[in-house]
Amino acid sequence: MMKLSPLNQRRWQNFRANGRAFWSLVIFSVLFGLSLFAEFLANDKPILVSYRGDLYVPVFQFYPETTFGGDFRTEADYANVEVQCLILSGGLDACFDDPEGMVADIHNDRFQSDGFEKGWMIWPLIPYSFDTLVARDGSAPLPPGEGNILGTDDAKRDVLARIIYGFRLSVIFAIIVTVTSSIIGIIAGAVQGYFGGRVDLLFQRFLEIWGAVPSLYIIIIMFAIFGRGFWILAFLMIVFGWTGLVGLVRAEFLRARNLEYVRAAKALGVSNWTIMFRHMLPNAMVATLTMLPFLVTGVISSLASLDFLGFGLPATMPSLGELVLQGRNNVQAPWLGFSVFATFAIMLTLLIFIFEGVRDAFDPRKTFS
Repeated sequence: MMKLSPLNQRRWQNFRANGRAFWSLVIFSVLFGLSLFAEFLANDKPILVSYRGDLYVPVFQFYPETTFGGDFRTEADYANVEVQCLILSGGLDACFDDPEGMVADIHNDRFQSDGFEKGWMIWPLIPYSFDTLVARDGSAPLPPGEGNILGTDDAKRDVLARIIYGFRLSVIFAIIVTVTSSIIGIIAGAVQGYFGGRVDLLFQRFLEIWGAVPSLYIIIIMFAIFGRGFWILAFLMIVFGWTGLVGLVRAEFLRARNLEYVRAAKALGVSNWTIMFRHMLPNAMVATLTMLPFLVTGVISSLASLDFLGFGLPATMPSLGELVLQGRNNVQAPWLGFSVFATFAIMLTLLIFIFEGVRDAFDPRKTFS
């Protein structure tokens, strides 16, 4: 097991002593950890199926209806009562005559047959995926009730399932974009501040030009050429978001480049990259970490805004921004707006508290008792 250095131990103790940050990390980790297993929490396919003594895992693998004694080679509709009857009864032909009666008899142990081997299915807690159409009477959006805790959207899709999948997608997208753009921005700011002079001057002029580029128009043009997609949107967000930390890191390196420990390292022949990233960067981390909460929440908000405007993720993906749009368009269905508002409020608040604790843990001037 890797042992932390004394400095990192002190940082962890400071973070652990910050109750608000620590418990925010615990709560967020639990929520995000559960969302990583969204297929096991919300899905229109069983987690595990037993049929004639064999086990099947529909959440991971495609099984045609013929696998369970049906007639079609398309994927089995596990919510269909005939398919359920075939699985529970071991593929008896009687399921095509009175499937509902057969299922009821099997559940109540009233069905008897020579050689009968009862099958079973283990379903997720929420029997809907993010794109499953709910079979309920009434016009969409449907209010909470009858298996839909948060109701449905205007396409009769379960809101809670879409929030679980959308939460996971938003956090993963934010992590990818923030980490990548932060690495690029830190390297660029470090080079700019450490070398200074002409390098700094040319880089500043480039940043001024790059900052004037209308990012929204570029995103719209790129989507028109290549189509909407997760990775192309992440790439465009990184391309226009890496400048967020450059100015801050540059200022820290400009301040530290003439300090005595940097001069001493140069006199000893230490390479520039070692001085920059082993000796100078740790001293600039406090100011850098101060900006991370704004970068993470900014990426999540930008993703939701683009989805709201119709220039975000593809329509086939779960989107919290699209739920915001539905909440605006369906004011008669307040559960839509309240649900997505609560999701954003909880997610962004926890992230801000966590990064505030990380920032304070790296600050040598702050200690917690």
